[in-house]
Amino acid sequence: MIERLIEFSARRRGMVIGLVLAFATWGAWSMRQVPLDVLPDLSDTQVILYSRWDRSPDLIEEQLTYPIVTAMLGAPKVKAVRGISDFG
Repeated sequence: MIERLIEFSARRRGMVIGLVLAFATWGAWSMRQVPLDVLPDLSDTQVILYSRWDRSPDLIEEQLTYPIVTAMLGAPKVKAVRGISDFG
């Protein structure tokens, strides 16, 4: 089977080269038509926590944000911990 395919390709070199060029052109055209708008995110992994708590901002900071930040500081392989509370 392989021998016949090689023999066929050797006898019809022009057709094989033409098919390869046609498929290469088609592949290049197809790659230009694909809409790519995604870039890989190379930054460190982030955890974002959203919570709604209808209390004063001081209580949110003391009872929610601070305990989470201090717990994350003890996690292995953590490079940086940052806690931000947005109010309003």
